[in-house]
Amino acid sequence: MKVYKGIILLLLAELCFTLSTVFGKLVTGGSSIPGIEVSLFRYLLGFAVFSIYMLARGISFRPNNVKQVMLRGIFNTFAVLFFFAGLEYTTVTNTNMLNMTYPVFVFILAPFINREKSSLSNILYLVITLAGVYLIVAPDFKHVNPGDILALISGVLAGFGIPFLREARKYDSSEVILFHLMMLGSLINLVFVIPVFVMPGGMMFAYLLLSALVAVMGQGFLTVGYRYIEAASGSLVSASRILFAGIMGVSFFSDPLTPKIVLGGIFILISLAGVSGFIKKFTRPDVEV
Repeated sequence: MKVYKGIILLLLAELCFTLSTVFGKLVTGGSSIPGIEVSLFRYLLGFAVFSIYMLARGISFRPNNVKQVMLRGIFNTFAVLFFFAGLEYTTVTNTNMLNMTYPVFVFILAPFINREKSSLSNILYLVITLAGVYLIVAPDFKHVNPGDILALISGVLAGFGIPFLREARKYDSSEVILFHLMMLGSLINLVFVIPVFVMPGGMMFAYLLLSALVAVMGQGFLTVGYRYIEAASGSLVSASRILFAGIMGVSFFSDPLTPKIVLGGIFILISLAGVSGFIKKFTRPDVEV
């Protein structure tokens, strides 16, 4: 039953990340504030939240496995940095779709980093997921958008970050991992944002805070969620962000809801049902998930 808890937490994480993308796009599309500044606010808020929480609870800041915690922080930071840089130049849907290519890299890396075997059924669900992603976005790469390239790079980097998160969870608590993630993220983003920093004001400042707040919540759900689910399976569950992005694209940016988007959403839901064990339980009632 623990896997169900992991699935729910990861779904909540992806919902939060999608909301963060929406608020971030409102910032970059409605002002001269660069995408990396959105990323900086996310990490600064997270650093403040987890510093206060750990001090209040008397939790040690020292990680048990420094290497895994640092690798998780570094790869996640650059993945998010490239994600929001890409969001500045391309659409919410394209940014999320290209970032969500990371399950491919998780499947490639998990056997080497986590020593976790990927079953043939999970590979099938991965193919179905990617087919759903393609149908939702229907990408046209005849003219390459620099934002699309940046978002794709974020997917590659995230593919490294998830297996390292899975390893870090074996030795350290969620609080320790998140604290060091936010600390590293703040420092790295600060280096890049200093030359292009724009002072936010009014609604742009409110959107920045909201984007940061829901992203921090999502990071918390993600980190705890991977306590209960393997890296490869969890990455498939995270594909739900594409479905959330499609819905919010229609709601906030008047994106068209085409038959392809609907079909793509169905494909992703089938994959989620498969990786969660619902399909196996339905076809073989005697199997305990």
